[in-house]
Amino acid sequence: MMFMISDGRGDILPSAELPTGLFAFDMRVLSTWDLTVNGERLTALSVDDLQYFESRYFLVPGEPTHYVDANLSVIRQRSVGGGLFLEQLTVLNHQEVPVDLRIRLDIGTDFADITEIADVQKKGKLSVAVEDGTLHLLYQRDNQRREVVVCSSADAAIDDHGMTFEIQVGPHDAWNTTFQVVLWSRGAEGRDIREAVPTYDTPAKVEMGKALDEWLADAPTLTCDSASLDQAYRRSLTDLAALRFRGNTRGEMIFAAGLPWLMGNFGRDGLITCLQALPFAPQLTPGVLHTLADAQGSRLDDFAEEEPGKILQEFRYGERAGYEEIAACPYYGGADTTPLFVVLLDEYERWTGDADLVRELEFHARLALDWIDAYGDIMGDGYIWYACRNERLGVRNQGWKDSADAISYSDGRLPVGPRATCELQGYAYDAKRRGARLARRFWGDAAYADRLEREAAELKRRFNQEFWIPDGRYYALGMDADGNLIDACASNMGHLLWSGIADRDKARHVVDHLMSRRLFSGWGIRTLAEGDGRYSPVGYHNGTIWPFDNSLIALGMRRYGFDEEAAKVAGAMIEAAQFFDGRLPGAFTGYDRALTKYPVQFPAACSPHAWSAGAVLMFLRSMLGLNPKGEHLIVRPHLPRDIGRIELLDIPGRWGLVDAFGRGH
Repeated sequence: MMFMISDGRGDILPSAELPTGLFAFDMRVLSTWDLTVNGERLTALSVDDLQYFESRYFLVPGEPTHYVDANLSVIRQRSVGGGLFLEQLTVLNHQEVPVDLRIRLDIGTDFADITEIADVQKKGKLSVAVEDGTLHLLYQRDNQRREVVVCSSADAAIDDHGMTFEIQVGPHDAWNTTFQVVLWSRGAEGRDIREAVPTYDTPAKVEMGKALDEWLADAPTLTCDSASLDQAYRRSLTDLAALRFRGNTRGEMIFAAGLPWLMGNFGRDGLITCLQALPFAPQLTPGVLHTLADAQGSRLDDFAEEEPGKILQEFRYGERAGYEEIAACPYYGGADTTPLFVVLLDEYERWTGDADLVRELEFHARLALDWIDAYGDIMGDGYIWYACRNERLGVRNQGWKDSADAISYSDGRLPVGPRATCELQGYAYDAKRRGARLARRFWGDAAYADRLEREAAELKRRFNQEFWIPDGRYYALGMDADGNLIDACASNMGHLLWSGIADRDKARHVVDHLMSRRLFSGWGIRTLAEGDGRYSPVGYHNGTIWPFDNSLIALGMRRYGFDEEAAKVAGAMIEAAQFFDGRLPGAFTGYDRALTKYPVQFPAACSPHAWSAGAVLMFLRSMLGLNPKGEHLIVRPHLPRDIGRIELLDIPGRWGLVDAFGRGH
C-alpha cells in the first residue's frame, strides 16, 4: 500500500493541486523530496518505467535547452515495495578534471490524509529530529504516532529540512549513495505495527519482480495483429498486479481501486474487477469474496450505513477515517455491492467449478440475498432503493455513479429522498437468478431456489412495465420516492443488457440509444446523453466516458445478439487506449470524436484504475464471445473490422486450458 507520485525529474514539491508525494495507507509520508546540484534544479533527459515498482530518471543540471552539452549527469533509480522506499543516486563526472559539488536533497512531510490533499489541516503535532545520522519526521495525534525515518549510505550533513553532501568526483568517475525511507507506525502500546531495519539491500524488489513475472506467466498469452490491443492487454495485466495488496488475515490478495485517490478496499470496484478478470485471473476472486464476507454487515449503524447482510463499499486506512472525520472505516453506503457479491460468487463457479467456495460462503450469500428484500427494499415495493442515512458525511448517490448530481431528471432537476436507479434492479434480478442456481445445485434447497426464481421473474415483469418510457423508447435512469420516473437518458440502461433484465423486444431500442450520437462519442458511450439538462463532456458522471461502464455494456450487447454494436464499442475503446500509452484511465471526456481527434483524459481520473484495467480484459472476452457452458468454454468471436487476428492461448477454467481464435471480418 505504498506508492509514489513525482514530477518528471523525480522530485516531489508541495502542491495543493497535484497529489505528489510518497503515500502509505492513505497518508502522505513525504511531501518534499527535491534534489539540486550546486543549487540548480535538474532537467530530465529520459525516464524509464522499469516495472510498476521501479523507475529510473536520467538528468542533467540546469534549465532545458535545445542543445545539451552537460559535463555532469545524474541518475536516480528508485523502487517502492515491502514497506520501503529506496533511491539510488549516481552523479557522473564527464570531464577530464575533478569537480567539487554540493548535492542537496530537501526532505519534508505534511502527513496529509489522501482525502485532504487540497486543504491540509492537521490536528496532531508535527516534529523533526536528527538522530545517529538519520532524519526522523514525526507526527503525533493522541496516542497514535507516525514516524518516517530517512537515511543515506553516504555521510551527509543532516538538518531538519534535508541532507547535504559536499563531494568531489574524480575525472570520468562517479559518486553514489542510496537513500532509504522507512515508515513506522506506533499504536497505543508503543508497539511497532510495521518495522524495517535499514540494510540498503532490495529483497522486496527481487520478490516483487519475481511475483510480477509469475503473474504475467499465469495469464493467457495474447498474440494479435493490433499493436494497440497488445499494448493495452499487457499494460492492464501489469496495472492489476500493481494494485494488488494483501487484504485479509488469510494473506489473500485484493485490489486497491485506483491510484492516487482510491488506494483502499472498495467493494464495488473489487467485485466488478474480478468479474472482468475471471477468464484471465480467476485466482483473485476468492480473496475479494473472503475479504468482503468477513466484513459483511451484521447490525444497524447509521454512521457507517451498515445493515445486516450488506456488503461494504469502502474501507480506508487513513487518519481521518480512523477518527470518523470521513465515513470510510468501514462504510457500507453502496446499494449495488450486495447483489454483485452473489453475482460474482456464481460467475466464479461457472468459470472454475470451485464448488467448495460456493458452499463455504453459503451463509454470506444467503444474508446478501436476504438484504435485497429486507433492507434494500426500503419503500416496500420490490425494488432496491437507497437513501443516505449519514446526513453529515455519507454519500448521497449510492450506485456506481455516486457524485452528488449524477442522478437527475432529463431537465436537470435533482430528485429528493430515496431513489431506485435502473441498474440496481438489474443486479437484483441477476443475483436472485444466480442465487437460485446455487441453492438448487450446491446448497440442496430447491424450495429456496423456486422462491428466488419466482421473485426474479416478477421483478423483471414489473420493471419492464414501470421503468420503460414508451414515448422515448428507453429505460428511465431511475424512480423517485413518489413513483415518478427519473427520465434522464443515461448509460445505466446498458447494464440492463448485462444483467439480462431487459425484455428482448426493448433491447433493440436500448442499443439504438446507446449507439446514437447523443450517447456514443466515437470513442465510447457517454454516461449521460448529449442534450439532457446536466450533460457536460467533462461532467464526472454527466457526460464523461468510463471504460468499465462500456465493458459491461459491450458484454450485454453480445448477450442480446448485438454483435456488431458490441464490436464497435470494444474497437473504439481499444483504439482510445493507445492515446494513453495503453492504460485506459478511470474516465475520459465525452467530446465528440470529430471534435478532438483523440480522447481527452478527465483531469481527476485515477490512472491506473482497477476496473479500467479490467475493462480491456472484458472487451477481449466480448470480442471473442467467451462464455462458460458446463464443462466447456464457448468461443463465438465477432471482432471489430480492423482489429485483425486475435489468438488468446491457455484460458484457464474448469475445462483446464483452452485456446480462442478470432479474426476481424
